[in-house]
Amino acid sequence: MVVGTIKTVIIGASGMLGSDLCRVFPDAVKLTHKDFEITDKTKVIDSIKRLKADVVINAAAYSNVEGCEDNQDLAFEVNGHAPGYIAQACSDIGAILVHFSTDYVFDGSKEEYIESDTTNPINVYGQSKLMGEQKIIKNTENYRIIRTSWLFGKNGKNFVDTMLRLSKEMENVKVVNDQFGKPTYTADLASKTAEIINLGPGIYHITNEGRCTWYEFASEIINSTVQCSSEEFPTKAKRPTYSVLTNTKTTPMRHWKNALNEYLMENQ
Repeated sequence: MVVGTIKTVIIGASGMLGSDLCRVFPDAVKLTHKDFEITDKTKVIDSIKRLKADVVINAAAYSNVEGCEDNQDLAFEVNGHAPGYIAQACSDIGAILVHFSTDYVFDGSKEEYIESDTTNPINVYGQSKLMGEQKIIKNTENYRIIRTSWLFGKNGKNFVDTMLRLSKEMENVKVVNDQFGKPTYTADLASKTAEIINLGPGIYHITNEGRCTWYEFASEIINSTVQCSSEEFPTKAKRPTYSVLTNTKTTPMRHWKNALNEYLMENQ
Protein backbone atom coordinates (compact mmCIF):
# COMPACT_ATOMS: atom_id res chain seq x y z
CA MET A 1 0.00 0.00 0.00
CA VAL A 2 1.43 3.39 -0.97
CA VAL A 3 0.68 6.05 1.65
CA GLY A 4 0.16 8.85 -0.85
CA THR A 5 -2.64 7.03 -2.67
CA ILE A 6 -4.82 6.10 0.30
CA LYS A 7 -7.33 8.04 2.36
CA THR A 8 -6.04 8.48 5.88
CA VAL A 9 -7.88 9.81 8.93
CA ILE A 10 -5.96 11.05 11.99
CA ILE A 11 -7.86 11.15 15.29
CA GLY A 12 -6.23 13.38 17.90
CA ALA A 13 -4.61 15.52 15.21
CA SER A 14 -3.93 18.51 17.47
CA GLY A 15 -1.89 16.66 20.08
CA MET A 16 1.87 16.32 20.32
CA LEU A 17 2.06 13.09 18.33
CA GLY A 18 -0.94 14.01 16.20
CA SER A 19 0.73 17.22 15.03
CA ASP A 20 3.75 15.29 13.76
CA LEU A 21 1.49 12.70 12.13
CA CYS A 22 -0.19 15.54 10.26
CA ARG A 23 3.19 16.53 8.81
CA VAL A 24 3.86 12.97 7.67
CA PHE A 25 0.33 12.59 6.27
CA PRO A 26 -0.43 16.12 4.99
CA ASP A 27 -3.46 15.03 2.97
CA ALA A 28 -5.11 13.17 5.85
CA VAL A 29 -8.49 14.10 7.26
CA LYS A 30 -7.54 15.66 10.59
CA LEU A 31 -9.96 15.18 13.48
CA THR A 32 -9.68 16.81 16.91
CA HIS A 33 -11.77 16.80 20.08
CA LYS A 34 -13.87 19.57 18.52
CA ASP A 35 -14.96 17.26 15.68
CA PHE A 36 -16.33 14.48 17.87
CA GLU A 37 -16.03 13.00 21.33
CA ILE A 38 -14.30 9.63 20.98
CA THR A 39 -16.22 8.23 23.95
CA ASP A 40 -19.51 8.66 22.02
CA LYS A 41 -19.78 5.25 20.36
CA THR A 42 -22.49 6.18 17.85
CA LYS A 43 -20.76 9.36 16.67
CA VAL A 44 -17.38 7.65 16.40
CA ILE A 45 -18.70 4.79 14.30
CA ASP A 46 -20.92 7.01 12.13
CA SER A 47 -18.11 9.53 11.50
CA ILE A 48 -15.54 6.93 10.49
CA LYS A 49 -17.99 5.11 8.25
CA ARG A 50 -18.96 8.36 6.57
CA LEU A 51 -15.33 9.24 5.86
CA LYS A 52 -14.70 5.83 4.20
CA ALA A 53 -11.04 5.85 5.16
CA ASP A 54 -8.47 3.29 4.11
CA VAL A 55 -6.37 3.94 7.23
CA VAL A 56 -7.44 5.36 10.59
CA ILE A 57 -4.66 6.50 12.92
CA ASN A 58 -5.75 7.00 16.52
CA ALA A 59 -3.42 9.33 18.41
CA ALA A 60 -6.07 10.45 20.91
CA ALA A 61 -5.56 9.41 24.53
CA TYR A 62 -5.88 10.48 28.13
CA SER A 63 -2.15 10.39 28.83
CA ASN A 64 -1.93 12.16 32.19
CA VAL A 65 -0.68 9.25 34.30
CA GLU A 66 -1.46 10.93 37.63
CA GLY A 67 -4.78 12.23 36.32
CA CYS A 68 -5.84 8.71 35.38
CA GLU A 69 -5.59 7.70 39.05
CA ASP A 70 -8.01 10.51 39.99
CA ASN A 71 -10.32 10.09 36.97
CA GLN A 72 -10.48 6.36 36.45
CA ASP A 73 -13.83 6.31 34.67
CA LEU A 74 -12.62 8.86 32.13
CA ALA A 75 -9.35 6.96 31.65
CA PHE A 76 -11.14 3.72 30.81
CA GLU A 77 -13.64 5.49 28.55
CA VAL A 78 -10.98 7.32 26.50
CA ASN A 79 -8.13 4.80 26.58
CA GLY A 80 -10.13 1.59 26.90
CA HIS A 81 -13.59 1.64 25.36
CA ALA A 82 -13.09 4.31 22.67
CA PRO A 83 -10.39 2.41 20.75
CA GLY A 84 -12.83 -0.48 20.58
CA TYR A 85 -15.44 1.76 18.94
CA ILE A 86 -12.88 2.95 16.41
CA ALA A 87 -11.82 -0.64 15.74
CA GLN A 88 -15.42 -1.71 15.16
CA ALA A 89 -15.90 1.06 12.60
CA CYS A 90 -12.63 0.18 10.86
CA SER A 91 -13.69 -3.45 10.63
CA ASP A 92 -17.05 -2.46 9.13
CA ILE A 93 -15.44 -0.45 6.32
CA GLY A 94 -12.32 -2.58 5.83
CA ALA A 95 -9.88 0.07 7.06
CA ILE A 96 -6.51 -0.45 8.73
CA LEU A 97 -6.41 0.82 12.31
CA VAL A 98 -3.17 2.20 13.71
CA HIS A 99 -3.32 2.79 17.46
CA PHE A 100 -0.69 3.96 19.95
CA SER A 101 -0.24 2.20 23.26
CA THR A 102 2.35 2.39 26.02
CA ASP A 103 5.24 0.77 27.84
CA TYR A 104 3.11 1.01 30.99
CA VAL A 105 1.15 -2.11 30.02
CA PHE A 106 4.09 -3.95 31.65
CA ASP A 107 4.88 -4.22 35.37
CA GLY A 108 8.61 -3.56 35.21
CA SER A 109 9.71 -6.94 36.56
CA LYS A 110 11.85 -7.60 33.44
CA GLU A 111 14.67 -5.38 32.25
CA GLU A 112 13.24 -5.25 28.71
CA TYR A 113 10.10 -6.33 26.92
CA ILE A 114 9.42 -7.73 23.46
CA GLU A 115 6.05 -7.51 21.74
CA SER A 116 4.85 -10.96 22.84
CA ASP A 117 5.70 -10.59 26.54
CA THR A 118 2.92 -10.93 29.11
CA THR A 119 1.30 -7.64 30.11
CA ASN A 120 0.59 -6.70 33.72
CA PRO A 121 0.03 -2.97 34.23
CA ILE A 122 0.49 -1.53 37.73
CA ASN A 123 -1.31 1.81 37.33
CA VAL A 124 -4.66 2.96 35.96
CA TYR A 125 -3.14 4.53 32.87
CA GLY A 126 -1.49 1.23 31.91
CA GLN A 127 -4.64 -0.72 32.75
CA SER A 128 -6.79 1.55 30.60
CA LYS A 129 -4.35 1.39 27.67
CA LEU A 130 -4.23 -2.40 27.90
CA MET A 131 -8.01 -2.48 27.76
CA GLY A 132 -7.77 -0.42 24.58
CA GLU A 133 -5.43 -2.98 23.05
CA GLN A 134 -7.76 -5.82 24.01
CA LYS A 135 -10.85 -4.07 22.62
CA ILE A 136 -9.06 -3.42 19.31
CA ILE A 137 -7.94 -7.04 18.95
CA LYS A 138 -11.48 -8.19 19.73
CA ASN A 139 -13.15 -5.88 17.20
CA THR A 140 -10.85 -5.93 14.16
CA GLU A 141 -8.18 -8.14 12.63
CA ASN A 142 -6.47 -5.43 10.59
CA TYR A 143 -4.76 -3.46 13.36
CA ARG A 144 -1.31 -2.08 14.06
CA ILE A 145 -0.86 -1.44 17.79
CA ILE A 146 2.29 0.61 18.35
CA ARG A 147 3.59 0.59 21.90
CA THR A 148 5.92 3.48 22.59
CA SER A 149 7.40 5.34 25.55
CA TRP A 150 8.62 8.61 27.05
CA LEU A 151 7.39 10.83 24.22
CA PHE A 152 8.75 14.30 23.58
CA GLY A 153 7.97 16.67 20.72
CA LYS A 154 6.45 19.95 19.69
CA ASN A 155 2.90 21.07 20.48
CA GLY A 156 2.51 19.30 23.78
CA LYS A 157 3.61 19.05 27.41
CA ASN A 158 6.68 16.84 27.65
CA PHE A 159 9.61 15.98 29.90
CA VAL A 160 12.19 17.90 27.86
CA ASP A 161 10.31 21.19 28.07
CA THR A 162 9.56 20.60 31.75
CA MET A 163 13.27 20.16 32.51
CA LEU A 164 14.14 23.32 30.58
CA ARG A 165 11.51 25.27 32.50
CA LEU A 166 12.52 23.93 35.92
CA SER A 167 16.18 24.69 35.28
CA LYS A 168 15.22 28.37 35.02
CA GLU A 169 13.11 28.26 38.18
CA MET A 170 15.45 26.41 40.59
CA GLU A 171 19.15 25.91 41.17
CA ASN A 172 18.97 22.10 41.19
CA VAL A 173 16.38 19.80 39.64
CA LYS A 174 15.81 16.43 41.32
CA VAL A 175 15.14 13.56 38.93
CA VAL A 176 14.65 9.87 39.69
CA ASN A 177 17.49 7.56 38.71
CA ASP A 178 15.83 4.17 39.25
CA GLN A 179 13.26 4.03 36.45
CA PHE A 180 14.51 2.82 33.07
CA GLY A 181 12.98 3.35 29.64
CA LYS A 182 13.50 4.67 26.11
CA PRO A 183 12.80 8.31 25.17
CA THR A 184 11.00 8.72 21.85
CA TYR A 185 10.81 11.77 19.58
CA THR A 186 7.31 12.11 18.15
CA ALA A 187 8.68 13.28 14.78
CA ASP A 188 10.57 9.99 14.43
CA LEU A 189 7.60 7.95 15.65
CA ALA A 190 5.28 9.64 13.16
CA SER A 191 7.65 8.91 10.27
CA LYS A 192 7.95 5.28 11.37
CA THR A 193 4.16 5.00 11.45
CA ALA A 194 4.07 5.35 7.67
CA GLU A 195 6.28 2.27 7.45
CA ILE A 196 4.22 0.27 9.96
CA ILE A 197 1.06 0.71 7.88
CA ASN A 198 2.66 -1.33 5.13
CA LEU A 199 3.59 -4.17 7.48
CA GLY A 200 1.34 -6.96 8.72
CA PRO A 201 -1.23 -6.70 11.52
CA GLY A 202 0.08 -7.01 15.05
CA ILE A 203 1.77 -5.28 17.97
CA TYR A 204 4.94 -3.25 17.43
CA HIS A 205 7.40 -1.76 19.91
CA ILE A 206 8.61 1.52 18.41
CA THR A 207 10.96 3.85 20.30
CA ASN A 208 14.21 5.62 19.69
CA GLU A 209 17.15 3.36 20.49
CA GLY A 210 19.13 3.50 23.74
CA ARG A 211 17.86 2.95 27.28
CA CYS A 212 18.35 5.34 30.17
CA THR A 213 16.89 6.53 33.45
CA TRP A 214 14.89 9.73 33.78
CA TYR A 215 17.94 11.27 35.46
CA GLU A 216 20.21 10.29 32.56
CA PHE A 217 17.63 11.69 30.14
CA ALA A 218 17.42 14.93 32.11
CA SER A 219 21.20 15.25 32.28
CA GLU A 220 21.33 15.43 28.49
CA ILE A 221 18.87 18.34 28.58
CA ILE A 222 20.11 20.52 31.47
CA ASN A 223 23.25 20.77 33.64
CA SER A 224 21.57 21.22 37.03
CA THR A 225 20.19 17.74 37.66
CA VAL A 226 20.47 15.93 40.98
CA GLN A 227 19.59 12.26 41.12
CA CYS A 228 17.11 10.87 43.63
CA SER A 229 15.16 7.66 44.21
CA SER A 230 11.50 7.02 43.45
CA GLU A 231 10.95 6.80 47.22
CA GLU A 232 12.17 10.38 47.55
CA PHE A 233 9.79 11.49 44.81
CA PRO A 234 6.47 9.77 45.60
CA THR A 235 3.67 9.88 43.01
CA LYS A 236 0.07 8.76 43.16
CA ALA A 237 0.55 6.38 40.21
CA LYS A 238 3.02 3.56 40.68
CA ARG A 239 5.65 3.45 37.91
CA PRO A 240 7.41 0.32 36.61
CA THR A 241 11.11 0.17 37.37
CA TYR A 242 11.82 -1.10 33.87
CA SER A 243 9.68 -0.25 30.85
CA VAL A 244 12.27 -0.78 28.13
CA LEU A 245 10.54 -1.77 24.89
CA THR A 246 12.54 -3.94 22.49
CA ASN A 247 11.70 -3.80 18.79
CA THR A 248 11.94 -7.24 17.17
CA LYS A 249 9.90 -6.56 14.03
CA THR A 250 11.27 -3.52 12.15
CA THR A 251 14.51 -1.66 11.55
CA PRO A 252 15.57 0.40 14.59
CA MET A 253 15.16 4.16 14.80
CA ARG A 254 18.08 6.46 15.63
CA HIS A 255 19.43 6.84 19.18
CA TRP A 256 17.38 9.05 21.47
CA LYS A 257 20.36 11.36 22.09
CA ASN A 258 20.53 12.21 18.39
CA ALA A 259 16.80 12.83 18.29
CA LEU A 260 16.98 14.97 21.44
CA ASN A 261 19.79 17.09 20.02
CA GLU A 262 17.71 17.78 16.93
CA TYR A 263 14.70 18.72 19.03
CA LEU A 264 16.73 21.06 21.23
CA MET A 265 18.37 22.77 18.24
CA GLU A 266 15.00 23.36 16.60
CA ASN A 267 13.25 24.59 19.75
CA GLN A 268 15.73 26.83 21.51
